[in-house]
Amino acid sequence: MVAETKLYDALSVSPTASQDEIKKAYRKAALKHHPDKNKDNPGAGEKFKEVSQAYEILSDPEKRKVYDEYGLDFLLRGGSEAPPAGAGGGMPSGAGFAGMPGGFGSMPGMGGGGGGGGTRSFHFSTGGGPGGSGGFSFSNPENIFADFFKQGGAGMGNDDDVFAQFTGGAGGSSRNGGGRSRFRESGGRRRVPTPEVTTVEKPLLLSLEDLFKGVHKKMKIKRKTYDDGSGKRKLEDKVLEMDILPGYKAGTKLKFAGVGDQEEGGTQDLHFIIQEKPHEIFKREGDNLRMYVDLDLKEALTGWTRTIPTIDGKKFTLSKGGPTGPGYVETYPHQGMPNSKKPDQRGDMLVEVRVKFPTSLTTAQKTQLKEIL
Repeated sequence: MVAETKLYDALSVSPTASQDEIKKAYRKAALKHHPDKNKDNPGAGEKFKEVSQAYEILSDPEKRKVYDEYGLDFLLRGGSEAPPAGAGGGMPSGAGFAGMPGGFGSMPGMGGGGGGGGTRSFHFSTGGGPGGSGGFSFSNPENIFADFFKQGGAGMGNDDDVFAQFTGGAGGSSRNGGGRSRFRESGGRRRVPTPEVTTVEKPLLLSLEDLFKGVHKKMKIKRKTYDDGSGKRKLEDKVLEMDILPGYKAGTKLKFAGVGDQEEGGTQDLHFIIQEKPHEIFKREGDNLRMYVDLDLKEALTGWTRTIPTIDGKKFTLSKGGPTGPGYVETYPHQGMPNSKKPDQRGDMLVEVRVKFPTSLTTAQKTQLKEIL
């Protein structure tokens, strides 16, 4: 049996609701009534304030226990004395819930008097509140909302992007419109903005063969999150899956929203940036592939034959009777890399000749060359 149900009614939950049910109810109500989503509805701000203040009390086990036993008015007065036996808790006559003065400032050392048969009283050792009366001030509803998100409240459904509109979630380098907070205090005062959520970039090293064929990758990462129960940070594993399409180039970004570390205001985005592993034969030039054939001077002058491999495992025989000059290029059409946007189209394979010249010649060799050439 509870003294009153006003706070439970505000969140549309029963007095026996679990903490998880209270979180879900607040999440739904806060999203529905947030002022940024209801700019044409002046009453939404009061409703948003009401559900946020209800959540602030009911999400705190100690505050909820006192509220259940003695009501909201007892909490706001600071618990200086117990209400008369049999008297219900609640607010002063004529006071509306949404219009309550700011409530809880801090609640250290909340003492509980108990004992069989006697009247029980609670005494709070804090001294905040209007006129030094020892009462408490509700937190700013937007701060309650931001703290809820920070502690993992956005992870309870599929509306993370909606939350990001209000709390500065990550997107690109930031989703919060250039670092400006969307929250304002009543009266037009701007609250202190929450930190911008960052985008973390990591290299993804791939072979040329993987980029030619395409490949499905699984990546295991570690991320920091907030524990829903304690609010403390914890480390968890997460597996990301990605498809590397044929023809992807170095510098291509594979973007994952909201999978990184959880920070105040949102969760980091993670971008994987493709890097190509050096290949022992080919050098990529856009969609073309270039390889080199090294000839000594004799081969370059008199002729040569080479077996030329392709990226997909085929082989061609390339012969020249000579002479072949340095920088000569033989082109094999459509034997290069696929175009990622047009997979049925491929670049060319370019085979370039490099000639190795001798570092020294004898006098007799020079004479013979002069006679020949």
